[in-house]
Amino acid sequence: MTTEKLDPKVKLDIEHILENLEQYHPRRKGWTWREEVPGGYAVNKFHYKDMTRPLKNSVPLPASKYFDHIDPQPKPVITTEIASGRFEDDLRRMRMAAWHGADHIMVIRTTGQSHIDGLLEGTPEGVGGVPITRKQIRASRKACDMIEDEVGRPINFHSYVSGVAGPEVAVLFAEEGINGAHQDPQYNVLYRNVNMYRSFVDAAEAKCVMTGARIFQIDGAHNANATAKEGWSVMPELLVQHGINCAFSAAAGMPKDLIGLSTVPPCAPPSPKLWYDLPYAVALRDIFSEYKMRAQQNTRYIEADIEEATRTHVIDTLISALTRADIQSTITPDEGRNVPWHYNNIRGIETAKQTLVALDGIKELVKIDRDGPLGEMVRDLKERAICFLEEVLEIGGYFAAVEKGFFVDSAKYPERNGDGIARDGKGGVGAGSLVKREADYFAPVCSHFGHNKLPAGVNKACAPIGGCTLCKPEKIVFIDELDPSDSCNTRLEKTLPFRKGGKIRPEAEWAGDGVMLLQFFVPEEIETARVAGLEIAKKMGLHDPEVINAQVMHPCEGTFIEVKGKVDFAIDKATLKIPPKEVILPEDDLRAAVKKVGLKVVAGTVGEDEHSVGLREILDIKHGGIEKYGVKYHYLGTSVPVGKLIDAAIETGAQAILISTIISHNDVHRANMKKLDELCREKGIRDKIILIAGGTQVSRDMAKESGMDDGFGRGTKGIHVVNSMVKTLKARGVI
Repeated sequence: MTTEKLDPKVKLDIEHILENLEQYHPRRKGWTWREEVPGGYAVNKFHYKDMTRPLKNSVPLPASKYFDHIDPQPKPVITTEIASGRFEDDLRRMRMAAWHGADHIMVIRTTGQSHIDGLLEGTPEGVGGVPITRKQIRASRKACDMIEDEVGRPINFHSYVSGVAGPEVAVLFAEEGINGAHQDPQYNVLYRNVNMYRSFVDAAEAKCVMTGARIFQIDGAHNANATAKEGWSVMPELLVQHGINCAFSAAAGMPKDLIGLSTVPPCAPPSPKLWYDLPYAVALRDIFSEYKMRAQQNTRYIEADIEEATRTHVIDTLISALTRADIQSTITPDEGRNVPWHYNNIRGIETAKQTLVALDGIKELVKIDRDGPLGEMVRDLKERAICFLEEVLEIGGYFAAVEKGFFVDSAKYPERNGDGIARDGKGGVGAGSLVKREADYFAPVCSHFGHNKLPAGVNKACAPIGGCTLCKPEKIVFIDELDPSDSCNTRLEKTLPFRKGGKIRPEAEWAGDGVMLLQFFVPEEIETARVAGLEIAKKMGLHDPEVINAQVMHPCEGTFIEVKGKVDFAIDKATLKIPPKEVILPEDDLRAAVKKVGLKVVAGTVGEDEHSVGLREILDIKHGGIEKYGVKYHYLGTSVPVGKLIDAAIETGAQAILISTIISHNDVHRANMKKLDELCREKGIRDKIILIAGGTQVSRDMAKESGMDDGFGRGTKGIHVVNSMVKTLKARGVI
């Protein structure tokens, strides 16, 4: 059991997690759901209908600063998928994801692992995912133990049970505390060409093992609409595939509360998405009301534009909120262009969370109208699915239907295009490998499917051997690194300077990789822009640049370009000059100083800028502005000429001028700051007046370089401005 506590101010110590790993065993097994609050609960001034218990430690949504930093957590479990290829970096991703609200961590296997007919050992680096090994799982589950204590909520760790090694993988997962897994014999048949009989026999064994460990199962039927030529046409088949897997799972002994459907909306814009996706979601939930729903996004139509993926994600999450999602998967928005980067994992989580929180209680406000076209479309889908299943039965069952290419055919049933996936029932991986059990067959292990004749007087299968590994984890043989040249220890040694040695380098996939992203506009047609983008990146010093997104703004006027590349330098953390954290004087001291000098200010949005909200919040008592501390102000409004501000300050005897400057086009914000300083000097009052500028594009250094006494950007409150003015007055000897 893990007892170590993480410090939010200290980075995850990977080497420490790997210590004594051979002695670690999971402290809990089985899937967990979020803790609901009956009737909802109040946070700040809001009452939430469908939120669950908040986290102990978290990073709230960016706009939370306007709402007292509240971080409501939606009802569905939230998934993030990780595929760095290096499990030691996955651990860091898990921690970041959990702080943003993810509690279902899916670690994607390395490419082709489901084709391997046995378990992997050691910790090699993966391609397109991480190799699923005992060491990888054990280290990940141990890290999850520590992370869930830090955030205050259980973390479900997830991977994949598929391929001809499926039963062995299921046992590994049960031994090591995996909480959720994909398991679907149809996936093996259709997409991995595993022999039909072998696939279903293996699945029965795997499902039995998973049931014993309370591992939540998610099926893979959604792959049909990601594979078919026209995914929106296979919706009747999707319903049938889900039905087959649910029925088979239940027949194998899996309780319904452990069976989850991976439901994926079939369409994406520019199609009229809702007319396809909503009827399908409603039909799915009608038919499978007894089972859990894992709502996933359709990645088939994701190109290279992250924003496009995000917009589709929002629409899909809306459908989840209107219907039901027990688990809300999150799309990693860069899936269409590279192995997901960790900060894009966070983007996906935040998209789902922001959407679900915004739609809290939507079912009380919006009702599904079944009397119109929606009801007709739902009924049509159900009827087509029933007819599809009846035809499957008529021709001899599932295996016969697969042989005839019924599945993943892109036509809308009952039509067929003849492009479905056909498999030979007698062929495929593992064909001819099944052996019928003898009548006296006995396996001394628990959670075993099928006929298992226990000897006389034996009530528990593993009793004759003193317990199997599911009951006696100390019997598990832990195998550490096998190849010193391809191991986590070797990789950790290379990244040590960036994790613990004081070196800083940008990263996207794993520690110290030096990968970074450039975004810019090229005023040329797309082909020219692509080549120019690469040259620009090279001249900026990026190595191995690659255009990962090119989006036409106009056929000839220009193209938006995104380039990824690498830097080979590192920043020495010890050489950085970190500004000291600003010390805010006690409020009583601020009020006393303001009262002593009778502090007055003149304020306005300068130049031709019409923005006013931010400045009013700095001024008005209602928002905790400077008025709260006794400062008197004269607000001149928006688009105020610089000279008018100075004249008003002289006329009113103000000691300070506060300007807001949001617009930065052509550096007009810098020009206005410099002009304010110069005119004050011309009038001979510069040493008698405090000049402070604020705005979204203003920084302290920029303001001072432009002649201001101080400058403030996003997140500034009235107390920060008062504190600055009082300190300036003290430095000038006025107080």
